[in-house]
Amino acid sequence: MKKVFHKILSVLMAFVVMFTTMSFTVDIHYCGDSLVDFSFFTKAETCGMEKAQPTTGCENPSMSNKSCCSDQKIVKEGSDDLKTSFNKLTFEQQTFVATFFYTYINLFEGLDENIVPFKDYSPPFIERDVQILYETYLI
Repeated sequence: MKKVFHKILSVLMAFVVMFTTMSFTVDIHYCGDSLVDFSFFTKAETCGMEKAQPTTGCENPSMSNKSCCSDQKIVKEGSDDLKTSFNKLTFEQQTFVATFFYTYINLFEGLDENIVPFKDYSPPFIERDVQILYETYLI
């Protein structure tokens, strides 16, 4: 049980380290107020409205100079400083961490055999059988 717990804990810690150091970018494209596309790894696809060139003459008066599309980019930077030193902790903090891990690991240790504390002692001598004397029987 202890080995399985340690394996599960080590895999979990590996995933924690991987996800805290990984950086990613989310690219989002809006057309007006509606979401058109979002992408994690590549540039988000556009709706094609921003490619239309507005005209300044009287050929198409419905086109305006302002585009209705907008792009948004969310960047999450990962951390690069994984070298945390145990020497940066104070002596009291080091003592607390050491005693915490020692007691936590020893919490899961089981007994090798089933210990019976009264194995070496004989039961008391019964002078008379009290249940038969008072006629009290458990049913």
